[in-house]
Amino acid sequence: MPTTDPAATPDPRQRFMALLASSHASGDWLRLVLAKPHGAEPGLQRVVVRPLRLRGQDCLSFVYSHATRDITKNLGLPEGLEHIQSLLGASFRNAHLHTPQGETQLVLSKKGKGHVSAHASTHPSTHASTHAGMHAPQHSAPAAPATHDREKQRWIDIDRPFLVALGVTNAQHQLVPAMARKWKQINKFVEIFAHALDASPLATAQQLHVVDFGAGKGYLTFALHDWLCHRRGMAAEVRGIELRADLVLQGNQHIADLELHGLRMQQGDVRDGNAEPMDVMIALHACDTATDHAIYLGLQAGAQIILCSPCCHKQLRPQLLSPHPLRSVFQHGIHADQQAEMVTDSLRALLLQAQGYDTQVFEFVALEHTRKNKMILAVKRGLPLPASARDAALAQVAELKQYFGVKAQCLETLLQD
Repeated sequence: MPTTDPAATPDPRQRFMALLASSHASGDWLRLVLAKPHGAEPGLQRVVVRPLRLRGQDCLSFVYSHATRDITKNLGLPEGLEHIQSLLGASFRNAHLHTPQGETQLVLSKKGKGHVSAHASTHPSTHASTHAGMHAPQHSAPAAPATHDREKQRWIDIDRPFLVALGVTNAQHQLVPAMARKWKQINKFVEIFAHALDASPLATAQQLHVVDFGAGKGYLTFALHDWLCHRRGMAAEVRGIELRADLVLQGNQHIADLELHGLRMQQGDVRDGNAEPMDVMIALHACDTATDHAIYLGLQAGAQIILCSPCCHKQLRPQLLSPHPLRSVFQHGIHADQQAEMVTDSLRALLLQAQGYDTQVFEFVALEHTRKNKMILAVKRGLPLPASARDAALAQVAELKQYFGVKAQCLETLLQD
């Protein structure tokens, strides 16, 4: 890798390449954007380059963005740096290197002359290496990059074509104001999944099979596929299951238009699903016992990661007793609803623990963004669960049922049957 002092390099391209190599060596390279295209390849708008590690080797991920599709290529570090240098001037006249300190620009004229300029960040932040595979600790947000437009770092890039197709951004890749909450939800979901993936036995997998039950319009389905393939560099097979035929048709049309591989939408009901092999099971906002059926399918299929955001808890609501001295608390309808939610999801978490999963129940996004803000995350343990721990979890299930007068809970019934 070049070790040339950037300040001592007179040629603008060589100076920029030296700065690029230096940024990679120090772990400061967030992203490189090659813009203002010219040359023989029609429709090519930009190339975004990020560092990552694949199979323990330093690599560069190139994403070639066209009007309706993206093409991703991963190259080894020396080969990747040479490829960048070959693109400068020949295919692109502008280059923008983003680091925590700010942005460095290379501008080349038609005659090949150019200059390098630097723009310092106006809001510096603590920085840790953002190379793929070196993720932030669980539940911590990624470091925000310092860019000229002060754009906060996201787990999904705002200029991804699927966001335009789904109406999250407009044709100029600007966020549609009405979709601001959805945009926040998308990024938070991918962040949670990324940390779960790193904590699971799937952390070093090169291929992943994901099933998303109740995919709806596919916002999170498309986002997860994009992150796995574009950011993580994995061969991912992502399938969205949705009951409404019109949304399935619409989603598959977007997939065809964007020429996305390894992603498909399929019509179906989680209650009628079969336990096909899957590594990850997702069920967001599945109503009432549909969440239990989705969890059960994930367990049957041996999913290593189970992600659920339950919606409504009707099964337990009429069963629950209000033991003294809680009667005065749960006589209010809103408190009774919250009680049903709390007890239902606690039972689900305990049953997942008994099946050998490390399980958490936590707030997905802030309540002002959506009322459906609770998430159950279960990650398969690396070692078998001791029989004593399984018995303890099931004993807690029995205690909760007895205390609140629960006669039947769907997931427990499915597991017993």
